Amino acid sequence: MNIWDLHCHPMGFAGKTDEGDIREMVRLGDLMGIERFCIYMGKTWQYDPTPAQLREANDYILRCMKIAPDRTFGFTYVSPNHVDASLAEINRCIADGPMVGIKLWVARRCSDTAIDPIIRRAAELKAAIFQHTWTKTTGQLPGESTPEDFVVMAARHRNIPLILGHTGAQWEQGIRAVRPVKLASVDLAGSDPTNGMTELAVKELGAERVIYGSDAGGRSLGSQLAKVMGANITEAERALILRDNLRRLLLPILTAKGIKA
Repeated sequence: MNIWDLHCHPMGFAGKTDEGDIREMVRLGDLMGIERFCIYMGKTWQYDPTPAQLREANDYILRCMKIAPDRTFGFTYVSPNHVDASLAEINRCIADGPMVGIKLWVARRCSDTAIDPIIRRAAELKAAIFQHTWTKTTGQLPGESTPEDFVVMAARHRNIPLILGHTGAQWEQGIRAVRPVKLASVDLAGSDPTNGMTELAVKELGAERVIYGSDAGGRSLGSQLAKVMGANITEAERALILRDNLRRLLLPILTAKGIKA
């Protein structure tokens, strides 16, 4: 199958260099039928990245994209703690560059209205909007969003498609929290390949709102694919999750940029 992976970080592989890491990621993807990787963030992560660190991370992804241009889609790393710098990066990397989405991690919860100019600008460009969420029993990271924060943000942007990262990690809670948000999709990446996760997402949201992602290299491609390949769903639903839903979300900006997909 021609799989599209929504959630990848081209580090943590055995390549030891920028070029080696991205080539190793692609090599492993070839073994598993992964046609496209969405890549974002830099080699080192911070809870509250500075504007310079955001730019450095995006430069790293731009270098990776040049090495594997036919296999990668880049997302711009942004932060609501630095709105002006984030808007500048969106313009540099998406409006004037090759990237097709934005990645929001921690720093400030997405329920905060400070994020709104970033969301609006990305939507103007038809870029994919991906928000990390993770509900932790041990307590959130500083500024880390939960699915409930995501729902508050989505209520302010009802006409904009949004993606809930990691399905909230506590996936039963995350799936049910986001169910009323009709234009929201969930990303399956990152948590353990627990039986029933994909099936519940399909049952509660419909297969059209579920997207495969791996969180490689933090997680193995194989373990994350197992969530979908081993799920008790139809082949049509599997095809939507593994490629077609993500392709549909990205198609407006890919078409605008003249990228064939």
